[in-house]
Amino acid sequence: MKLFGKQYSETGTPLMILHGLFGNQGNWGQHAKILANTFAVYGFDHRNHGCSEWEDGMAYKEMAEDVRETMGMLNIDSAHLIGHSMGGKTAMQLALAWPELVKKLVIVDVAPVKYKPHHEAVFSGLEILNLDLIDGRQVADEILSEYVKEKDVRGFLLANLKKDEEGNLSWRMNLDAIIDGYDELQAGLSAQQPFEGDVLFIKGQKSDYILKKYEKEMFRLFPNAQVEEIKDSGHWLHAQQPKIFQSMVYKFLKDCGNY
Repeated sequence: MKLFGKQYSETGTPLMILHGLFGNQGNWGQHAKILANTFAVYGFDHRNHGCSEWEDGMAYKEMAEDVRETMGMLNIDSAHLIGHSMGGKTAMQLALAWPELVKKLVIVDVAPVKYKPHHEAVFSGLEILNLDLIDGRQVADEILSEYVKEKDVRGFLLANLKKDEEGNLSWRMNLDAIIDGYDELQAGLSAQQPFEGDVLFIKGQKSDYILKKYEKEMFRLFPNAQVEEIKDSGHWLHAQQPKIFQSMVYKFLKDCGNY
């Protein structure tokens, strides 16, 4: 399937940005605009997110195939990729399956390993929201606060609400497909051979998504990888420390050769 996307610039090496779970390409808009000064930047919505089509299945092989098909439709032979969390795993899967499509990878706070479920409270809160009885985001936030304590996380989740001309609320994301496919989203990655290209893993100091024990699998699948840490940041390090993140990305892509 062709993913919905936004092209931020036309000159330079193509650079594709893949967002994380419950997000959309707009979450990366500020970074995309800055990077667009150097690269031909594209931001995409994953299946069942944002404005992309809804489909059954959330396996990384399926989502990587979506990216491959979209690149083909846009006549992009190869590109740098930045992927955060779910988007990072999708980018890694694309590189492992079709290495010729990927120049350099920047993987933001995720490893190619199987994770234990940790979104149960989020799913419970989102499922209990009866959108037929809720007239606005404030009421939804009050209900969701019983399940998700962090206000910024609730704001991120509820940004998926949209209202039609009659004032009826609905989700921009396919919540049922995401919940049904959650086991696939937590799964580790596998490949017949490693990706030999250059990879930068960036981890948040306060995040547990990239732990020391995961590095064996990271380097097995990506032997030319390096790992950098951003202090005073968690899983959303690109939002918490944007200038440091930008500096790391530019340095990595520059040091690896031509943009």
